[in-house]
Amino acid sequence: MTQIYTILFDLDGTIVNTAPDLMAAHNHVMRKFGHVEKKLSDIKSLAGKGAWVMMQRSFKEEIKDDNIKKEMTKEFLDYYSKNIDKNSQPLKGSIQFFNWAKRNNISMGVCTNKQEKLAIDLLKKLNIYKYFEYVAGSDTFAFNKPDPRHLTDVVEIIGGDLKKTIMVGDSEVDANSAHNANLPFVLVKDGYTEKSEKEIKHDELISDFIGFEKIIEKYL
Repeated sequence: MTQIYTILFDLDGTIVNTAPDLMAAHNHVMRKFGHVEKKLSDIKSLAGKGAWVMMQRSFKEEIKDDNIKKEMTKEFLDYYSKNIDKNSQPLKGSIQFFNWAKRNNISMGVCTNKQEKLAIDLLKKLNIYKYFEYVAGSDTFAFNKPDPRHLTDVVEIIGGDLKKTIMVGDSEVDANSAHNANLPFVLVKDGYTEKSEKEIKHDELISDFIGFEKIIEKYL
């Protein structure tokens, strides 16, 4: 049975429920620029590929003016960075699992399509940054998920072994990243995606991190 000593995690919708603060920033920009606001549940169809894509998915017609794109993206990031931890919370059981993993010498990393500085800031403010050996955002490398190098480079940086690594995420982007890197994939239910769990290829399925160590132990 494959041994796993490294666990890679997506961030938004996987280890932290960031939807309330992401949607607050989104709707702030929508109001300011005269567009329709969205409901919290719309996070599933909007998030996953960065700030601009999140907003672009809200428009009926594509915005092609680069200046407006830059203004809206800057406004989103400015507002979000100031309110990043207002209502965001780690998923149930995650901190208990992180502590278990540390006790068992399992290294952990984060691979997110959120900007690196925002990801690190959020993890620090939620007091969970200390659990991770490395955090790679959308701008850390010259590529990002679903490019497998986003994952494989992190494993290399923290001195892990790809044959002893697993990926945890909540969307098809994470699943594709894991499969492209030939890693087992754990899917977190009800993530930030419109795809159903049946449409996303996965090796394990969880609702939260309560008892997650039992799944990991199967691979050890």
